[in-house]
This record gives sequence, C-alpha cells and structure tokens, in this order.
Amino acid sequence: MIYVKAEIQPCLSDKGLVAALSRAPPENKISEKRELGTGIATKLITARTMKYVLVSGGVISGIGKGVIASSTGLLLKTIGLKVTSIKIDPYMNVDAGTMAPTEHGEVFVLDDGGEVDLDLGNYERYLNITLTRENNITTGKIYQHVIERERRGDYLGRTVQVVPHLTDAIQDWIERVARVPVDDTNEAPDVCIIELGGTVGDIESAPFIEAMRQLRRRAGKDNFLQIHVSLVPVIQGEQKTKPTQAAIKDARSAGLSPDLIACRCDVPLEKATTNKIAMFCQVEPEQVIAVHNVASTYHVPLLLEKQGLITTVRDILKLDAVQKSEHLIGRGQRTWAEWKTLTTSQDRLFETVTIALVGKYTNLHDSYLSVIKSLEHSAMRCHKKLQLQWVDASDLEDDAKTARPAGFHAAWHQVCTADGILVPGGFGIRGTEGMIKAAQWARTQKVPYLGICLGMQLAVIEFARHACGLEGASSTELSEQCENPIVLFMPEVDRSAMGGTMRLGIRPTIFQPGSEWSRLRKLYGDRKEIHERHRHRYEVNPEYVERLAAGGLTFVGKDDKGERMEIVEIKDHPWFVGVQYHPEYLSRVLSPSRPYLGFVAAASGCLDKITREIADLDAQAQALGLGERSEGVAM
Repeated sequence: MIYVKAEIQPCLSDKGLVAALSRAPPENKISEKRELGTGIATKLITARTMKYVLVSGGVISGIGKGVIASSTGLLLKTIGLKVTSIKIDPYMNVDAGTMAPTEHGEVFVLDDGGEVDLDLGNYERYLNITLTRENNITTGKIYQHVIERERRGDYLGRTVQVVPHLTDAIQDWIERVARVPVDDTNEAPDVCIIELGGTVGDIESAPFIEAMRQLRRRAGKDNFLQIHVSLVPVIQGEQKTKPTQAAIKDARSAGLSPDLIACRCDVPLEKATTNKIAMFCQVEPEQVIAVHNVASTYHVPLLLEKQGLITTVRDILKLDAVQKSEHLIGRGQRTWAEWKTLTTSQDRLFETVTIALVGKYTNLHDSYLSVIKSLEHSAMRCHKKLQLQWVDASDLEDDAKTARPAGFHAAWHQVCTADGILVPGGFGIRGTEGMIKAAQWARTQKVPYLGICLGMQLAVIEFARHACGLEGASSTELSEQCENPIVLFMPEVDRSAMGGTMRLGIRPTIFQPGSEWSRLRKLYGDRKEIHERHRHRYEVNPEYVERLAAGGLTFVGKDDKGERMEIVEIKDHPWFVGVQYHPEYLSRVLSPSRPYLGFVAAASGCLDKITREIADLDAQAQALGLGERSEGVAM
C-alpha cells in the first residue's frame, strides 16, 4: 500500500477525486482534508501501487495506437485486472468539441458531457468502462490548468516553466485520474493505459514525452511499461525495418525506453524481419509484436494474445503479485470466451445486410466511427455481415442531377437497393435536402430508417412537408426565416460561445403513456425511463407536435420535463425511428445499442426474433435480481 497525495485545482479536479474517495472501500481510504485559503485541495488516500502501460507511436500518426491500447487493456481485464485509460492529445484545443469531424474524426461524448477524442470511444467499447472528460488530456487543457494556478498564486512567486511545473502537472493529473473507478466494481483500477497521441519527435509532444520519462522513474521499473507502435512498410516485396529503427532511436533519445515494439504491417512479419528489429533495437525477439492487417479490429486482441503479449506484460509489470478477485477473474475468462466466439463466428458469416449511411462527412469514415461500430455490433448480433454503403447526401439533391449526373445516379442506386437507411448527426445546411429525400424514400417505400440527432430532425421536417402539407417547413439552423420552423435553436443554449455549450452528456428519456406499441420501447425491455448521451443545440418545436402526431408521427419519448422531443416513431411502418440522442456512444462490442440493433434487425428481417430474445434476457436478469439491464443487450 502507498500514500498518494494530489494537489489540484478544485474546479477541474476535485470532482473526480472526491468521487474516488467516496466510492473507495473503507480499508482503502485514510483521510481527506483541505488547506483553507490556498485554493488547493490536498487529499491523502491509500491505494495499491498503480501499474502504467504507455502506448506511443513513431514514423506516422494514425497507425493504430488506439486499437492496440484498447486491445492490451482488454487482455489485462481477461486475467481479472481492473483497467482504466487516459488519452493524451498534444493539440492546443481545450477539448475536441469545436473541431470539425473532417479534421480529427468524430467527437466522442461521455456521460459527464465531455467532448473528447474518438479513441476514448474505443476504450469504452473494448473495456466496458465509463470514462470522464479528465481521461482526455490536451495541451490546451493542461496549459489552462497551469496558468490558472499561476494566476491564483499557487506557485508562490516562482518562475513557472515547462519543466518542472507543466510536466509535474501532467504527472499529477495522470496519477489522480488513474485511481478514479471506471467500472461497476467502484474500486480503483489496477492498471492505467496511457495513449500518447501523435508521434515521438513532434515538437508539440515534447512536454508530454518528458513527463512520461519522469513518470517512469517516479512509478518504478516494475510499474511502468512502454509499447512503441511503429510501421514496417513493404517495398518491392521486402519488409523494411529502417523506419522502425529510426523510431526507436528517436524514442530513446527523448528519454523513453520501449519494452515492446508493435510493428504495423500489411502482412505478418517474417521471422528474419523480427530478428533484425530485435537486434538493431536491442530487445528480445519476443518483445517484437507483429500487428498486421486483419479482417476487423476485433481480431487484434486475439492477434496480440497469440504472440504472448499478456505473458510479457505480466512478467515485466509483476502482475502475478497484484491481488485479484475470483469474481473478476471468472468474468474476464467469460468475456474472453465470448469475444473469441464473436470474432471467429464473424468470419463464417455469408448473409449480408446492406445499410446506406447518408451523411455529410463521408470522405473521412472516422467522422462516423461510433456509428460504424454500433452497426457492426448489431450486425454481429443478428448474425449478418455488414455491407455499408457510403452516400454523400449532396449527391441526392436535385441540382446534382445536372451538375454531377454520375454521382447522382450512383447515390440513388445505393439508397434504393439498401436494406436500411441511416441518417446520422451533423451540423450545417450542406446536404440536408438530400437527407430529407432519403428519409422520404424510406418512409414511403417502407424501408427501415434510423435518424440520429440531425437525422431525426430532418425526418420530422420531411413528414411535416409531405405528410402534413406544411409548406416552408424547415429548421432555423438551415433557414432562420422559414415559414414553419419545425426545429428550433434551444433557448437555454448560449449563442455567443461554441465550446461546451450544447446539451451534452447522459440524460433521461421518458416513454410516454400510450407508447406501449413502440418497437423501440420493447427493445429497451418495455422500460418507462432510459438514459442516453446527447449532443445538440436544436430541438423539435413543441408547437407542431400535435399536428405531426395527428398525421401519424408519434413522439413516443420525451425528456423528464415532457417538453423536449426525444424519440419519434411511425406505427404503421416496419421501422421508422428517430432519436434526438446519440445511442452509438453507449454501444459495446458484446452489448449492442438497442436503437441500432432494432434498425439492423428490421433491415435483416429478424426484428421479432431479436425482440423476443431481448425480452427473455431481461426476464432472466430480473429473476436473478440483477435489476434493469444496460442500454445495450448482452450477446
């Protein structure tokens, strides 16, 4: 047992640590005190020695560090360890909330409303944990923290520098957040996976690399392990090791010392290549892990496990000495068995379900990463192979017929031949008329439809125009002076600021009386209240609800005040559902999101079967005294 002292800014840090203290078992909590007048919270808790796994990268960015970090965490959970994750992003933004999806991929939203890097979504999906905004460190966030402390006089007149003040702040942040419970055990984690974004050698990463060097020394050699991800390109049929050699040299010159080298390559590493990397990088051959391209990212944990990653990590970090509960060991073994069954069965699937994703940011698929993963989870649950058709919404619009005839006809062919149509969230006017046309096709042709956030709003606008005869129906986001403002800017949202001002985080949705027929409600286990994550500034205008309902568009779910429209559904349609929230943020590999599952099941022709299976699972859970199940459904 060790003592952990954290000196942190209350407005940014107390909340997480207080939560950890309040939830810690009595034997793990010793005291809590506050130094009045300093603005600094000082807390002492006893805890197990924390083990750290740093995942860094070289040669190029976007090499797969997030998947490797998540897969490593999953393998650690299979042996009964409690695992948390932290992502470091060396950009000056305070968070990812104001970044365009085409700039850095999707913005992932957490329970507490944190808008973070998409890799935190990978961590939550693979590890089945719930993170907070403090699990994402950015350069902007850490500088803001240090500068605010300096303004309060916390540094007592000292010259504030990158070393030691910024690097100390990074280490303190990591040590504090690493001990916050993230799963249903409500206990401090045993291992913290740290992913360092970017590549070693980037100027913006320098303070974080120095902090990691110091953290390794502070934690001790038995408590810190580094996995360095590098690229092994194939040129004229030969696997080249020079980029990896240079990457390891750069890492060591910066003070880091990789224990494992994960080599990304198109094909499995040849034995000669592995031995060459081991020799020139001064590691053993078993410390060189080949991570070649596989059918899906769900195979990566199996690939790492097959090469003995968990054995090597266990030996370096002395994990056998970490106390583990039999319950978590058993759960880990069951999870691993389910994971292997899932991935191997996926390879034997031949029947496909075709989904047309009609969006605005289709050039960068990472813009919809959580949507893609939710569809994959649901397709696997329905025992189908997902075939995703990417449709640029602007190609469906009338002007595209003359401006881009080939794109127009190709896009409409994809929509018309799809088993289901999905319109995800987004911002701005571009492509919205194309999305409205896709929603109209799905409604009139009885094709399963799922609208997420903007996709729900546009489906309501389409219904208002063509089913209710409301001319000029639109959203004030698209046309401020529209004749019939079906969708409005939410009155409580600040128009003058962009960052963190939306309706964010997990919020309740109440199924309304008389909605017992709802297909989505049945998939949620016929619950009256559910909780999902939100991210939006606009809402359906309540003044039009009665008229829309009279036309056949029913708002089966509203917020806890009954004022905000959350779920819309058409009764006499195989599956026409729109949700204001983002259910993809709570989908898990072994527990698919229920709106997505219902949508894919309807598109696959097995909705009734899936609904019955979920009802049986919910009944079993209640019989065992487990209470209500999560918003997903176990495999």
